[in-house]
Parts: sequence; structure tokens; C-alpha cells
Amino acid sequence: MTKQTVHAEGAPEAIGPYSQAVLTGGGNLVFTAGQIPMDPDTGTLVGGDINVQTRRVLLNLQEVLRAAGSGLEYVIKTTVFLKNMDDFQGMNEAYAAFFTENPPARSAVEAARLPRDVLVEIECVALVP
Repeated sequence: MTKQTVHAEGAPEAIGPYSQAVLTGGGNLVFTAGQIPMDPDTGTLVGGDINVQTRRVLLNLQEVLRAAGSGLEYVIKTTVFLKNMDDFQGMNEAYAAFFTENPPARSAVEAARLPRDVLVEIECVALVP
């Protein structure tokens, strides 16, 4: 089995020694790195509440998936990391707007600290049609 790294021009650059995503399973699966609410054009963090930050994270994931030949409609599992579980409802509202039909399986956990002190980070596994 081989793996192929994915680089998405429309998503923020990795902030460490990792790939934005990796294709494997004969090119049928893509595993993304966690995305944070970073503006890909400026490299700066998007401020605002959990709803605003979640939206930016999902737009970034959308670009990574697109570069891998997939899309949000093919996501089978997400993991959501929240700085504060009290933000679950606001995250869920933004999240629901991106996954309107057949939503993926999901785990949501509170993390003691996220990169660059953001409110949310999301990673996913998706099919590549």
C-alpha cells in the first residue's frame, strides 16, 4: 500500500512537519490533518466566536479535500477538537450548514489547548470517488 501527500493551494500551509492530507488505500481514502481557523490568503487567524471559526475551518477542509479529489459530501468521519465544550452548540450550528445531508460520523472532544489558542480544530477522513 502506498501513500501520497496532498498540497492544497487554497488552504493554509502546514505550520509544522506534516502534510495537509494523505491519500492511501489505493487512492480511495484521504486523511486530513487538523485544520484551524487560519485565513489561507493572509496566514492570520480568523477571530470571532466559535461559529465564525468553525466556518473558516470547514472552508479550509473543503479546499484540502478538493485538492485530494474529494469533497465534504464524501467525508465519512470527523473529529472536532474544542477549546471549551460550552462552544459545542455554536460549533454544531456552523457544522450543520456544511453537512446538510447524510452527515459523517463525528467525535467531539474538549482539548486543554489547541494550536495558536484557537477555539476549534477539525480533521476528517473522506472517500475519494
